[in-house]
Amino acid sequence: MVTLQNITLSFKDGKSVKTVLNDLSLSLPEGKTIVVMGPSGCGKTTLLRVIAGLELPDTGNVTRETDSISYLFQDTALLPWLTAAENVNLVLADKKETLSEAVEWLARVDLSGEANTYPAALSGGMRQRVALARALSTDAELLLLDEPFRGMDEELHIKMRELIRSCRQGKTTILVTHDATDAEMADCCITFDENRNFTIE
Repeated sequence: MVTLQNITLSFKDGKSVKTVLNDLSLSLPEGKTIVVMGPSGCGKTTLLRVIAGLELPDTGNVTRETDSISYLFQDTALLPWLTAAENVNLVLADKKETLSEAVEWLARVDLSGEANTYPAALSGGMRQRVALARALSTDAELLLLDEPFRGMDEELHIKMRELIRSCRQGKTTILVTHDATDAEMADCCITFDENRNFTIE
């Protein structure tokens, strides 16, 4: 389980201070898919970064029952000097023996013909799928996905949603999205408004 207690986090914005998370308390269920929705700037990405330990809150505590974490960032964070398969293999053993497993993961995201392609030659949606394959391949206890379906058409969006669902049975997944249809895959849905208030369903 992931628990956040009285989390407050602010950033300097020029001469002013912008509070992104304000006295936020949440308990997220273990082994479930949690979808986080809300308008841009309401703190969704910051929430993921705090859960991952990439941002330290000004006040409050974060408790995770696992250090086995995989994170898909909004910008995909692919290494440009590695091929698609090598980018996935990076989080496996990063050895020649595991490269075939990386290629299999690319096939699962409909990129079987792009194993030797470098990120610069891939479309935005294709890079997103490489990053998704890499995130899923670790089989981490906690998976954090920040806008994982960016650049995908509706058909691919649905297929990748089903892939996540099938791969993550019994493991905790927290998925940030702008698309309300992604709530269909949620065991729990957290919706923020423009004032950073939230509801849980």
